[in-house]
Amino acid sequence: MNDPYETTESHLDRLLGRALNSFDLPDTTVDRLGTALTHASSLHSSHHSAALHRTTYRHTYLLADGSSVTLWELVHDSGRDGAECHELYAEEAEARLAASRLRGSRPERLGTVLAPGTGSHTGSHTGFDADLDDELDAGLELAGRLLATPPVAPARAYVPDDSADHARRLLRRAENPDRPGEETARRLRSAFAHHISQALGRPCPGDGRDAGFTLYEHAFLLLDGTELSLWEVEHTATPDGRHMCEVYADERTAREAMELRARVR
Repeated sequence: MNDPYETTESHLDRLLGRALNSFDLPDTTVDRLGTALTHASSLHSSHHSAALHRTTYRHTYLLADGSSVTLWELVHDSGRDGAECHELYAEEAEARLAASRLRGSRPERLGTVLAPGTGSHTGSHTGFDADLDDELDAGLELAGRLLATPPVAPARAYVPDDSADHARRLLRRAENPDRPGEETARRLRSAFAHHISQALGRPCPGDGRDAGFTLYEHAFLLLDGTELSLWEVEHTATPDGRHMCEVYADERTAREAMELRARVR
């Protein structure tokens, strides 16, 4: 996918220019990329089926100060009439979330991380798509199961990576009117590390139309040493099957919202 004679500046301009969501990248990331000296790109994962062709690439840039920045590019054919679309993310977890929303996709296991260069093809899947068949089979349950108690989560491994900006973008894309307000947003401005985990993900059949529900916990570590979590509900229980994002301040409210959506859709 790369021209060996393409300069890093041209490569970056091309990448940002074709991405549908480049405006949503953190400003600090884009500013740092302005000092990129060289770059390397590699295939991270892929999924190919009758319903969807999806590929994720990892682009790493070496900066003038000796540090590096990685962008995750999601390429898929979910555009109008199967047109190829490109999306860019500053975090692998966000690329994985975006991939799970695409038609023909299955919920991603956020706990599965594939080191660069270790992916191997298994049928039509590579990387983090490889072991999702069991999860899909187990997910075919009625909407009432949405409130089942999730398994105990492992200890969090916080990652310092523009966490305050991640929180800002999460709240910005939430569409529910009862999303956390300014006080929560103010506290999250001091977030310096975060951890994302999937608490629940399954399709819910009914009324001749399937709706997918996924619940994520975004846990933030603040400068004062406290922790604060936001609970993100991703679902397609909308009149036109459109993907929708809702964010809640606690898990119980998020699960009650999922149950309500499943009943009234």
